[in-house]
Amino acid sequence: MQRLRQRLGRIAYGGDYNPEQWPEEVQDEDMRLMKEAGVSLVSVGVFAWAAVEPRPGEFDFSFFDRAMDRLDDSGVAVCLATMTASPPAWLAAGHPDMLPVTSDGTRLWPGSRQHYCPSSPVYREHAARLVDNVAGRYGHHPALALWHVGNEFGCHIKACYCEVSAEAFRRWLAERYGDVETLNHAWSTSFWSQRYDSFDQVSPPRTAPTFRNPAQQLDYARFSSDELLACYLHERRILDRVTPEVPVTTNFVPLAKTLDLFEWGRHLDVVSYDSYPDPHEPAAAKTAFGYDVMRSLRDGQPWMLMEQAPSAVNWRPRNGPKPPGVMRLWSWQAVAHGADSVMFFQWRQSRGGSEKFHSGMVPHGGADTRTFREVRDLGRELADHPGLLGARQPRADVAIMLDWPSWWALELGARPSQDVRLMDIVLAHYTPLYDAGIACDVVAPGADLSGYRVVVVPNLYLVEGPDAAGIERYVQDGGTLVMSFFSGIVDSCDRVHLGGYPAPFRRMLGLRVEEFWPLPRNGTVGLRCAGEATGSVWSEEIHLAGAEAVAVFTTGELAGGPAITRHGFGDGTTWYLGTRPDPAAMRRLFDQVCEQAGVRPALPDLPEGVQVRVRRGADGTDYHVLLNLTAEPVRVGLPAPMRDELTGAGPAQSLRLKGRGVALLTAPA
Repeated sequence: MQRLRQRLGRIAYGGDYNPEQWPEEVQDEDMRLMKEAGVSLVSVGVFAWAAVEPRPGEFDFSFFDRAMDRLDDSGVAVCLATMTASPPAWLAAGHPDMLPVTSDGTRLWPGSRQHYCPSSPVYREHAARLVDNVAGRYGHHPALALWHVGNEFGCHIKACYCEVSAEAFRRWLAERYGDVETLNHAWSTSFWSQRYDSFDQVSPPRTAPTFRNPAQQLDYARFSSDELLACYLHERRILDRVTPEVPVTTNFVPLAKTLDLFEWGRHLDVVSYDSYPDPHEPAAAKTAFGYDVMRSLRDGQPWMLMEQAPSAVNWRPRNGPKPPGVMRLWSWQAVAHGADSVMFFQWRQSRGGSEKFHSGMVPHGGADTRTFREVRDLGRELADHPGLLGARQPRADVAIMLDWPSWWALELGARPSQDVRLMDIVLAHYTPLYDAGIACDVVAPGADLSGYRVVVVPNLYLVEGPDAAGIERYVQDGGTLVMSFFSGIVDSCDRVHLGGYPAPFRRMLGLRVEEFWPLPRNGTVGLRCAGEATGSVWSEEIHLAGAEAVAVFTTGELAGGPAITRHGFGDGTTWYLGTRPDPAAMRRLFDQVCEQAGVRPALPDLPEGVQVRVRRGADGTDYHVLLNLTAEPVRVGLPAPMRDELTGAGPAQSLRLKGRGVALLTAPA
């Protein structure tokens, strides 16, 4: 990554550049406007397979040769795609068996994108041939800064259920379990007479008369993530052979459960992310959580914002534009949470195709538009602060635990309540911390928790003994843990831990849950804690075994029973939530937890709607990125005089931040 940072020299700025969609004479204007906008990096060739291989085995790179040379002459670096994201029509026509199939047997046809079965050897063979040619052609081109493998893996094809995938799944199961009797035990196949005599009898979890085997579905989610990762690694191995010195990435879609990103993160040189908040329903905390996940996938390494919209998208039912100032504000939010690039989809708004109404840095109206003026001004602003490049956010005092296999298992059918959705639970716990200005890392089960003052486990439905023991050890050694309901329920094969819920955590929590009482749709239950409150989604019958009740249910069948508990365990403390408190009650609870654990925001007493995150440069400079997420101006008091690097004002002990305003604060030397 040091090579990439040296090449860029500052926060990278640009977007997807698709010259194949335009007459060549347009590229001269593109180069002029890119210079005007401060563009330093573009993604090229993401959907260019048909352009460079118009017929099987016939390659024509002449157009891209000229585009690459022109970009290099203009001082713009290239994140070059392997061009494998959308197979050409000739491949689908000649090999229809490489097209994906849904769980009900429907084959998906060309005419869109990502129309391939991840397990297809035909697709992988042709993709490898293309990558070998692209890498051989451009591996040592002076414009090349970074490889971009595929595009948004798992965005449209989360899993394929064809017979090719079935054969691959059987091989995957044989490797995982060794023999079919071990699989029968893991999948609890004695239930409903599902026992198998051989792996050949096993199929993907296709459409069935009623509830499918949950362990089979869970393993298919694991398999599908692994198969998509195998596609990425298949291409990466070629790139590493041809250009071992060039870093490799791929872009993840807005936070989704399809891919186990903690596993994927190990195989990327830099994490890349596509972020598309809805201007009609802005959710700063949800966006920030996605950014914190990306930063955490590689232990705090800066990541790349690979895509965002300059204004409106095209794929929602109603696609509102970003109001004036919002694009800049949301871009700086990504930088505040560790992004080393601010990039967009796409450079020039398409004239035709499905995404023609998706905004571009250069809109249909050209350069004399609000969008381009905002794009130009932001590019120039970012270029003025090269010290941010590579700056890392200091390790947070709080960690949020997130686990993809648990997410997959939690949201299968035949559960106590379909209202228990992991991301809803996570955001209910993350938002009060975010609103309080508390920075958070995101960790997987099994991570080293020892440096954190507080660890929050919104839900860990699925957990194995070693990971549960690690969480218990963290508390015993003096940590503070906040855990919510329906955690510690099943093992990695979705089999219930016996001995009373939540068996792996009962000793640590000092309680036993006898029975779940999920609430009706939109139902609530009264709570008495530090005042009156309500809970939603869930309640449960809790029996204390050492813990104390800090909140009790006041309505319903469980009235008078514990709802929230606290327990001293070893040198640490656990808090357990048997319901989801309303947002105000949740904020009070986390304020109390953080105060007792000694957790403080980077800047105290910020006005409501104002956020700050800190990035520490290589020279030790702390950059406080201050964001006013409201449309109204505010006066911000500071604990010590600080200088605003964006305006040159200061040092001062307060500043006025306009609506949707940003400040970049440093302490005087």
